[in-house]
Amino acid sequence: MKNLPTLRQLKFFVAVVDRLHFGKAAEACFVGQSALSAAIQELEETLGVALLERTRRSVVPTTIGLEIATRARALLRDAEDIVDIAAGAQDPTSGPLRLGVIPTIGPFLIPEVMPRLRAAFPGLRVYLREEQTKPILAQLESGQLDVAVIALPYQVEDVETLEIAEDPFFMVCPRGHRLDGRASACASDLEQEELLLLEDGHCMRDHALAVCALAGARRNIAFQGTSLQTLAQMVAGGLGITLAPRLAIEAGLLRGLDVCVAPIEGDRPARRIALAWRRTSWRKETFRLLAASLAESRFFSRSVDLAAATSDKD
Repeated sequence: MKNLPTLRQLKFFVAVVDRLHFGKAAEACFVGQSALSAAIQELEETLGVALLERTRRSVVPTTIGLEIATRARALLRDAEDIVDIAAGAQDPTSGPLRLGVIPTIGPFLIPEVMPRLRAAFPGLRVYLREEQTKPILAQLESGQLDVAVIALPYQVEDVETLEIAEDPFFMVCPRGHRLDGRASACASDLEQEELLLLEDGHCMRDHALAVCALAGARRNIAFQGTSLQTLAQMVAGGLGITLAPRLAIEAGLLRGLDVCVAPIEGDRPARRIALAWRRTSWRKETFRLLAASLAESRFFSRSVDLAAATSDKD
């Protein structure tokens, strides 16, 4: 029988390919660099091919190394799924859960739901990671994450999604602005304004424009926020207007700021908050229970109180 590579060797090799650095790979794998190097050398000897090109300053995977790294990632994911199957057979709501969440949802939803999750699933250990949608889905595919909270619409592949709630958008403008006091705002109103957006990479940038039919809106490209909190401060400073989702407003994004809020006319322009996981995952029952718990958030069960949105009182 042929000698087969071990999962440990494959894990170390993939870590080096992903980071192109032995030291960083060793640190990520919680081993010494010499142990990691020895394991990869053993892997090359077992396979009979060179997987990495090493110089004094760099390390680069060979062509065959790249192909093997791709297959190794799939093997490692399958191995983790085997462990999940066994754990799920004992208790689907126990054990570690690596949860990804995007920045326009995490700071507002997670603090409110975590206490309830701990009470409902005391055996579940939730590890959080906040990233933008593209890296979140990449980490989900590679097995670095088990499940993620994302916003739709977004192009996803080999991922199952379960919608949790709609998250409507609202117009936010400074006090004294021409739109101040309006019961609602329409697309034609917004198209005439300096619309402050999140920087590229945030899916909410596209959502805000798409669902509000603002593809032709005049955009203030001189000011692009890195977060919803930054945009809110910019609006309060009189630099323009923005669109904010109900979730963030309900969580206190605008509290204490001298701004006003109005719904947007039309067919309830909104993004859709969803839970996403790999189609091959064996923890689907756990994820459905998690989605049900997230959907019970107080932010999704009522209409936003516009008067309270900017009040200093909770």
